[in-house]
Amino acid sequence: MSATSQTKLSQWDALLVESLRSLGWTNEELIARVRSGQLPVDESPFQFKYEALSAFAAEEPQTFETAVKQGYQIKYNTVRGIHSWIRVALGLEPELLLEAGAEAVRVSLTADEKARLASVLSFGWRIREEETGASEESGAERGVYLIEPIQR
Repeated sequence: MSATSQTKLSQWDALLVESLRSLGWTNEELIARVRSGQLPVDESPFQFKYEALSAFAAEEPQTFETAVKQGYQIKYNTVRGIHSWIRVALGLEPELLLEAGAEAVRVSLTADEKARLASVLSFGWRIREEETGASEESGAERGVYLIEPIQR
């Protein structure tokens, strides 16, 4: 699916989907549980309330199902939202840089993680490589990237 035709989700709905996906559910199970309202209580620091996702799935069932099965692009990202998405979806601890005029997120990513992040970022953001190297713990090639606004 091209970026121009990709299903769009709000940043919050994307976080809710990724939080549920992190439970190891299949796409079909995630869709069925959200539609039926059989959802867990979130014990994470985010304290997600999944009822909002159930309401969205009821209002826009095709959009919800397509986003879960085929992917999505976030309608509008914020620097804190990108930071949260990386934590929830990729299970990483990115660095949040909040210096005025230089807001960004710094994180070490594999090529697959970078591609996944790039596929969901809203218009107006870029991923800029700072350095590349092999990770000592996994041996996987990782790069350190800044996710930042295209214009400052």
